[in-house]
Amino acid sequence: MKILVSGGAGFIGSHYVRSLLSGEYPGYENVQVTVLDKLTYAGNPANLHPVAGHPRFTFVRGDITDVGLLADVVPGHHVIVNFAAETHVDRSITGPEDFVVTNVHGTQRLLQAALDTGVRTVVQVSTDEVYGSIAEGSWTESEPVLPNSPYAASKAGADLLCRAYHRTYGLDVRVTRCCNNYGPHQYPEKLIPLFVTNLIDGRRVPLYGDGRHVREWLHVDDHCRGIQLVLDKGSGGEIYNIGGGVELTNRELTERLLAAFGVGWEMVEPVPDRLGHDRRYALDSGKIEQIGYAPLVGFDEGLARTVRWYRDHQEWWRPLKRTG
Repeated sequence: MKILVSGGAGFIGSHYVRSLLSGEYPGYENVQVTVLDKLTYAGNPANLHPVAGHPRFTFVRGDITDVGLLADVVPGHHVIVNFAAETHVDRSITGPEDFVVTNVHGTQRLLQAALDTGVRTVVQVSTDEVYGSIAEGSWTESEPVLPNSPYAASKAGADLLCRAYHRTYGLDVRVTRCCNNYGPHQYPEKLIPLFVTNLIDGRRVPLYGDGRHVREWLHVDDHCRGIQLVLDKGSGGEIYNIGGGVELTNRELTERLLAAFGVGWEMVEPVPDRLGHDRRYALDSGKIEQIGYAPLVGFDEGLARTVRWYRDHQEWWRPLKRTG
């Protein structure tokens, strides 16, 4: 089997690729993996160094909006797993066009290339942010998309294109919507790596608003296992929420990170709230649980491992903070 992983040099995509090629997913021990990545600021070749010399690995630098490149790269692959996306909400507020181009136009062109070349299955990696904000309870996959940021709107647009390509053309497209991820190799603009790297350097951490925005957290290991489960046992045209079951306010998470460094609230710098900041996200994962999903990495264990990784791999993140 040949799998094309678009966006495979980013945080989650590279973790999936490393897991595939290290034999972590039964039945895929002989899979051939092609990574297609534009290598924007968040795409890092260092994330793929552990597999760079692997005999079943190929890397192609390029953009999923490049129709000619897709015509060369996509043929012969049985599966596409699409991680390629602009993902940072703050950047989408100041520059939404890039998000529309990559997340909407890019996904459409990837879907068309899959349809034109006979790709068997496409897995679209999406986000819980497409649902908007929920005051109580949790979202099922049947909830309407009500995105509130340009990032979330662009991902919702991509999800709707996936539905259309399945319903109109019969393409086997499966969409996963995950909660907030954390773990090693995450670009240090996101909350956990930003706060951890700041605290390593003795710098204060910026906390939006009152800090009471609620997010659900999942280790990247478990997210990638969920994606693989959807590839193995999911159905075309379906959406699968992948939740972590751990809800924390940003303030609670900040307190845990401060405790990990033995410092107090004096290391927090309150900053004005983000425009259109969603108050709470929460996913109902019952559907994917029916095909065997369960998170395996406890949050406390996973957070401690993540903090250690950033302490031990400063050569990875320091150049990114200087240039990002």
